[in-house]
Amino acid sequence: MLVIVVENAPPRLRGRLAVWLLEVRAGVYVGKYGKKVREMLWRQVQEGIEHGNAVLAWATNTESGFDFETLGQNRRIPADMDGLRLVSFLPDGPKRKEEDAGPNAT
Repeated sequence: MLVIVVENAPPRLRGRLAVWLLEVRAGVYVGKYGKKVREMLWRQVQEGIEHGNAVLAWATNTESGFDFETLGQNRRIPADMDGLRLVSFLPDGPKRKEEDAGPNAT
């Protein structure tokens, strides 16, 4: 089983993925292929994602039973914790001064 999720992907990349995988929701593609096809699909995502972002997850014989790769900017980034791949969150962007001062600030 493999899953590819894309955000802000160009239509030509989404169409290319839909040839090989089933799009179960907008930008969410699932299928069952081996390593060669998975790597070929990921290369196509890398070449065509432009300013979007993507994640590829697939079943494998790791402790968690899956592995994943990410591409592009996203608040969620992979983190390795003693060989176990987890996801950490980047902090929110800088707040504006008006937001920090509260609603009654002048």
